[in-house]
Amino acid sequence: MSKVNVLVVEDESIVSKDIQHSLKKLGYNVVGASATGEKAIELAGSEQPDIVLMDIMLKGDMNGIEAAEVIKSKYSIPVIFLTAYADESTLSKAKITQPYGYILKPFKEIDLHTTIEMAIYKHGKELEVVKERDLLFSIVENKENSSKDFIFVKSNSKLVKLRNDEIYYIEALKDYVVIHTPGTRYTIHSTMKDIEAKMGEEEFIRVHRSYIVHIDKIATIEYPNLTLENIKKIIPIGGSYRDELNKRIRTV
Repeated sequence: MSKVNVLVVEDESIVSKDIQHSLKKLGYNVVGASATGEKAIELAGSEQPDIVLMDIMLKGDMNGIEAAEVIKSKYSIPVIFLTAYADESTLSKAKITQPYGYILKPFKEIDLHTTIEMAIYKHGKELEVVKERDLLFSIVENKENSSKDFIFVKSNSKLVKLRNDEIYYIEALKDYVVIHTPGTRYTIHSTMKDIEAKMGEEEFIRVHRSYIVHIDKIATIEYPNLTLENIKKIIPIGGSYRDELNKRIRTV
């Protein structure tokens, strides 16, 4: 695993060197050190650290809170505040920037290590959520996509093309939905409401709060269930979806 790159922003030279020493001892890579907010922003852009340790009470025209706000908005780099002040006013101002940690000086190395690791983990999870959200728009494009015959589904860090006629049904699973084909299932982070809107109404229909099915794959309907062609799967039909299903299928 590659070392975590850290930018130290502290205007007391002795304290800054002590922090850098502790970081190196803990196995982190110090990519830069700054005594001012302005320089911190410059280094954040040029060095692109994984995390910034930021003293709140910096000397000069820009304090640590203001610098952290700029770094967050411009570079989306997580910031941990270092401070000897814990008064309510300082905390209130610091919270606005949504820091990833808050360490009171003097601190122990174990506190530094724990806070950095938790911040890196939290930031990584947030990036995953953003990536999943962004991928969702390309996973199931319908009206926005010139082609409605297929979708792209994320699988093992790659996008897999699925034709609509390969999809038998879609199932809700807590905060995820599972797209089922005869041989494979694909799990993505989404909601049934979003998937229902993206898939459109021409080929797919929601028959239960937890199920969307491909209309052409329905083999039999025997309320309160239906079965699908070629796979042994019984799908429940919700009472509130029954009338719409009856409208969508042709009967003789």
